[in-house]
Amino acid sequence: MITSLDHFVLVCPEIETATTNYQTLLGEEPVWRAESADTASSVFAVGNTAIELLAPNGDGDVASKLREMTKDGAVLTSLVYRSDDLAQDHHEMKRRGLRPDDMSDGDSTNEDTGATRSWQRFRIPDQVMAGIKTFVLQTDAPLIAAHPSPGSATGLDHLVINTPNPERAVANYGARLGLRFALDRTAEQWKTRFLFFRLGGLTLEVINRLGEDQDPAAPDHIWGLTWETDDLAATHARLTNAGLDVSEIRAGRKPGSDVFTVRNGTQNVPTLFIAHTSR
Repeated sequence: MITSLDHFVLVCPEIETATTNYQTLLGEEPVWRAESADTASSVFAVGNTAIELLAPNGDGDVASKLREMTKDGAVLTSLVYRSDDLAQDHHEMKRRGLRPDDMSDGDSTNEDTGATRSWQRFRIPDQVMAGIKTFVLQTDAPLIAAHPSPGSATGLDHLVINTPNPERAVANYGARLGLRFALDRTAEQWKTRFLFFRLGGLTLEVINRLGEDQDPAAPDHIWGLTWETDDLAATHARLTNAGLDVSEIRAGRKPGSDVFTVRNGTQNVPTLFIAHTSR
């Protein structure tokens, strides 16, 4: 049904600062920049997905809503999946109880180059997806990542979603959206249950904190990001030289991986970089 995570959205208080932050963080320039009466956006494409930075622009109702959303800082809000047969997916998702709204058309013009792109998409109601804004899209021109330079991000390894209700997440992401449910693992040493859903070369890592008093009807939240790189030492050096606060490189939880944490310059998004090694 779904081929990949086309992009995900980080709503930011102000577009220029956020764009500068992520240009430094990812080691590349945005591939698309656009403005409307209410919003401004910058999109960074990596090998398997893209991140759209969205910020208020002007004084309209949508801009006011975005300012209210980001009064305490940036927020990861939306997952936008790519389809290669939107009409069929819309039909299947109706049958699976996801209650998609009607398909609609959209388009955008890149303010830097004048290029245009268009798409069709539909939205699944937030309450169905436990508070995660969810869209399915079919586009005429997928965004293409620039050829990565040494030390830049080559892809998104995984995106972390916190849930108070893991069984609901299994139903939504596995049975209803049709993502491949790759692993259900409980790690007592971290007091966490991990659910891994694979699509398009990345993982949605849904986590449930054990031993906490949680309301199973409460919403899920997108929490953090782990970017992949082919050269972790070069990435660490690049970000250190740029003045970012980064941890030492250490062994990752996944066997055969090394990671480090980025502590600032992320718009307050919990962020790791990872490289997969042969050890």
